[in-house]
Amino acid sequence: MGILLAVGLPLGRYFAQQHTHPLNATEEYVQSRTENDPINIIVLVNHIVHDSLESKASDIHIEPWENYSGVRTRVNGILSELAILPLEYHEKICARIKVMANLASHEKDVPQDGKAALEGEEYAGVQLRVSVFPTVRGEKIVMRIFDPRARTFDMASLGFDAETLSRYTGILGKPNGLILLTGPTGSGKTTAIYASLGYLLEKYQNTLSIASVEDPVEQSLMWVNQSSLNPAREYTYIAALRSLLRQDPNVIMIGEIRDMETASIAVTAGMTGHLVISTLHSGSTSGVFARMINMGLEPFLLASTIIGVIGIRLVRLNCQYCLEPYTPEDYALHHLEVATSKEFVEEQLNNNRFLKGLGCEACHHTGFGGRGSVTELLPMSEAVRQAVLQKRPTREIQERAAESGMRTLWDNALQRVLEGKTTLEEIMRKIAADVV
Repeated sequence: MGILLAVGLPLGRYFAQQHTHPLNATEEYVQSRTENDPINIIVLVNHIVHDSLESKASDIHIEPWENYSGVRTRVNGILSELAILPLEYHEKICARIKVMANLASHEKDVPQDGKAALEGEEYAGVQLRVSVFPTVRGEKIVMRIFDPRARTFDMASLGFDAETLSRYTGILGKPNGLILLTGPTGSGKTTAIYASLGYLLEKYQNTLSIASVEDPVEQSLMWVNQSSLNPAREYTYIAALRSLLRQDPNVIMIGEIRDMETASIAVTAGMTGHLVISTLHSGSTSGVFARMINMGLEPFLLASTIIGVIGIRLVRLNCQYCLEPYTPEDYALHHLEVATSKEFVEEQLNNNRFLKGLGCEACHHTGFGGRGSVTELLPMSEAVRQAVLQKRPTREIQERAAESGMRTLWDNALQRVLEGKTTLEEIMRKIAADVV
């Protein structure tokens, strides 16, 4: 009698009924276990991590549900099931991961955070950022994967269109000021900010003093003095930046602006001869001004210091091996018609401009292969500065930026669709609020 799920199905039958694709290593391992050869938790966790790396996942979710323990991975921004495991092993899996991350394995009712470095030559440099969160059914674990082998910080590889890339590198070439990158979690801000530093290093070699304050440092960069926060020792963004300004830096990278004090120091540094690059969470690119004004900063400081804001979204790209014309869903066509015109929509349909991956072995039958950036670069034109100084509404700032030549997220995303790079539904999923 093999291992049974709490719902009453043997694992072999469960996989046979639920999975039409070949089993991954985790599923094969679980299915092959017997009472005489039971599951080894260390081996099981290794399989989970290995399969996640193989699928180029960014996160691993291990969750206790009512009848089983679910393992899901986020690939290209979408969660998908990796394995269904017997609930009786969930606590042991959590304990193993806590040991890997040097966390208190006996603590089960409080959140914990830690880091784990993977062992083995094939995992050289790969790290896991582990987050443990207590739920009513047990602990949920999320592991963010940092794999330097899967990352590239070349500006050309970010997927920016040629016009945006040219304008952005022009802003990076300025000697001082504040550059802000904005977008939701997982939109590629960190990758873009590292690529920005890489561009500066390539252009100026080691003639610049570049320093960063991050929480945490996600990737080691040569010739960049990187510092990781330690709140337990009162080493915060504010403490780090105050000290860093005495280190004679040319370029300062701040992982994230979260509060008024950090924002104030960033603005001050940008005004006193430093190039400052940071990220800020905002609902829209033009909304960063209202966000920082609400933090307590004066509009004239923002208007005179910020030299560019770039909004970033990541969209899934069509698989190029199974690409075919298709008719988008009604809701997507309706939004496109509202944003453009009925004649425009009919023209695109008649010319088969909408393409979609139908699914094949190359894309694991998802229809998508990788992700690319959709951007909105807001340069600080005189019209935008005046709108900021006058505390004009975010929509008006957006309109003035567009009149000054800014291509919006929606315009760039639609261009991606018409080039066959992604689907209309995908850009609606990411930037629907910008369309309506």
